Amino acid sequence: MPATDTVKKSSSKIGATIGSVFATGLFAIVSAIICFPLLAGLIASFRPGRELIRKGLSISLDPSSMNLNNYNYLFCGNADSKKYWMWFKNSMVLTVVTVALTLIICYFVAYSITMYEFRFKRLFFLLVIATMMVPFEILMLPLYKEIIAFKLIDTMAGVMLPGLCASSTIFFFHQYMKSLPKELLDSGRIDGANEYRIAVSIMMPIAKPAFSAMAILCAMGAWNNMLWPMLIFRSANKFTLTIGLNTLLTPYGNNYDMLIAGSMMAIIPILILFLLFQKYIVDGMTAGAVKG
Repeated sequence: MPATDTVKKSSSKIGATIGSVFATGLFAIVSAIICFPLLAGLIASFRPGRELIRKGLSISLDPSSMNLNNYNYLFCGNADSKKYWMWFKNSMVLTVVTVALTLIICYFVAYSITMYEFRFKRLFFLLVIATMMVPFEILMLPLYKEIIAFKLIDTMAGVMLPGLCASSTIFFFHQYMKSLPKELLDSGRIDGANEYRIAVSIMMPIAKPAFSAMAILCAMGAWNNMLWPMLIFRSANKFTLTIGLNTLLTPYGNNYDMLIAGSMMAIIPILILFLLFQKYIVDGMTAGAVKG
């Protein structure tokens, strides 16, 4: 082997090693920046609320001031803890129903756009894409007036309906299904299946990675949504977790003990969901990108 080839291979190995070390260091720094608020909040949840006011968020450990009193207060069954778990239940119901309906509606919209030919198909799809460019703050006022006209103020339906046909979810399903073989539709028709059965029994199972990825993303959006529910809900017994925790901060007194512990408990459902199904996020995103 010529000496020049050996030198080139050695240089490429050194370059790859340096690149790997640089990328690892960069991602380690980014991960530390992202994890700092979570770690600081977790440590603060084991301290009295007055410590948070006095010292702020910090990752310094002081065992003498750390205890489980905040979590005992959260689970003790008093009036405040009962309100918290009512907010928690409202958020769970809202998230589950929103995700289920969003996936079903967006799947069938994307399926019809992808698998069938009809007049103004391209125009319709462009309109769907165009709505992705409009900030929610611009749509908020007309949507609010619609909810008032339909008399859905202070209802779960009023919170869920505007987001059930999400353009981003439709676009993702469309990109995923765009290169799925349309011969499957013909084979289903030959076997005597109607269009609905083909969409549900044949094509839907193939789109499982897309469903899994979008379910997690939709759940995170619905669980963390605060602005729109805050506009719609009027009754305290219908508040979601994000709104309810915000009510703990008032000009007349701040319940930091319950706020910090409750915030940490609010992270757990989404964290568990992400840890269990993170593989599907990667698979769904990758498959959608390749198939698109």
